[in-house]
Amino acid sequence: MKLKEKFNKKDGQNKKEKKPLKQRIKESMNGKYLKNGSYSVVISAIFIVIVIVINMIVGSLPSKYTEFDVSSQKLYSIGDETKAYLKKLDKDITIYQVVQSGSEDETLKRLLEKYAEESSHIKVETKDPVVNPKFTSQYTSDDVSANSLIVVCGDRSKVVSYDTIYQSSMDYNTYSYTTTGFDGEGQIDSAISYVTSENLPILYTLDGHGEKELDSTLKEDIEKANIDIQSLNLLTEESVPDDAACLLINAPTSDISETEKDAIIEYLENGGKAMIFSDYTEESMTNFDAVLANYGVERTEGIVIEGDSQHYAQMPYYLVPTVNSTDAITDFASKGYYVLMPTAQGIQKTDDVRDTVTIESLLTTSDSAYSKVDVNSGSIEETDDDIKGPFDLGVSITESLDDDKETQIVYYASSNLMDSQINQMVSGGNEQMIMESLSWMCSSDETSTISVSAKDLQVSYLTLTAYDASFWKIIIMGLIPVAFLVIGFGVWLKRRKA
Repeated sequence: MKLKEKFNKKDGQNKKEKKPLKQRIKESMNGKYLKNGSYSVVISAIFIVIVIVINMIVGSLPSKYTEFDVSSQKLYSIGDETKAYLKKLDKDITIYQVVQSGSEDETLKRLLEKYAEESSHIKVETKDPVVNPKFTSQYTSDDVSANSLIVVCGDRSKVVSYDTIYQSSMDYNTYSYTTTGFDGEGQIDSAISYVTSENLPILYTLDGHGEKELDSTLKEDIEKANIDIQSLNLLTEESVPDDAACLLINAPTSDISETEKDAIIEYLENGGKAMIFSDYTEESMTNFDAVLANYGVERTEGIVIEGDSQHYAQMPYYLVPTVNSTDAITDFASKGYYVLMPTAQGIQKTDDVRDTVTIESLLTTSDSAYSKVDVNSGSIEETDDDIKGPFDLGVSITESLDDDKETQIVYYASSNLMDSQINQMVSGGNEQMIMESLSWMCSSDETSTISVSAKDLQVSYLTLTAYDASFWKIIIMGLIPVAFLVIGFGVWLKRRKA
């Protein structure tokens, strides 16, 4: 009896403990979801924390590692030339952007950030003229327009007007000004060079012989490089001034005098620097040629005609020479720019040059070039009287002297290199080459020059040699139409057979 009651009691307890299958499944599922849900919440929280930490790390990095300049003209970037210049900077500089809060030019602001990131010696600050109305009076008595810059290094300062940062031109169709270029990098570099240089180099230009005037664009670039331009009359001065950083002889149309020749040679033989341009002329240039001969080069008779269509544009005397990498233009040569040189004379090396003189080719023609001796013949076809090439069109000359002095000469056999319209046809290549070779001569331990061209906001020119132009004419006017005709005939033939 007791055993029976015991089993009945146990069965009752089992009945009480046993739950419906549906309820047991529901409770099991709830527990499983609760467990999985907890895992999901924890993983999500960890992921969010990781994302926040990554954002904080990325946010603390300089913008040059996190932002990419995709603008066609690289408005928010600084070029390799500027970067190399800033690496050599050893003086502390502060750049003030004078603008009311909230009215900053974003393009200029981002560019200034790049400068601060590139050099630890550069600090950028914004000065609100409303909050600090007397700030600009410390550096200039003139009115300073909004978004202008004041670059300061010690006691030296320079104001970069906002009007010079953006270039504009008149549109005569609408009689309104259109923004054509952004010169932020060039103007900032110029200001930094100015405030960090104690003595600015002086470029003396020889006058009195019908010399060609400097093209306005090139003149602006020279001044932007903080090179002071002064004229020189050797008939009255009798010698090149001692403070000359470089002498410019710009394509005289009449010969210099014997006295002037001696003064120029004396200057060069004492470690002077000279940039020389020449043009073809039928005038006798005995003394001018004597200066060149003293350093182992001479002009060929006539004008160079290029026989290789890959080395001229439009006409055989619009030369597209090979650019050679030398100390004078090493950075320019690495950039792959074209140089366009119309109506040039050839340069040949003489046999009696001194052993101390080194002549390096900057620009050269192809082997198919020749110099047309009779330029008045009315024909450019090569004759037996013409001089066979190849020729140099530009050379750099150096001579090591005592007392660690060195003579430096850059000679280009056509002043048309400086023409702004010719320069535009090669997207500024001529201008960059001239400025780099001039900077090579004018830079010293005390002064450094830099001139970065403005970034064109309108047109970039594509330079095609005569060979390239002929090639694309054949492709566009010949091969492509023929290809369409063949395809069309094939489709017609297939449908006819179907």
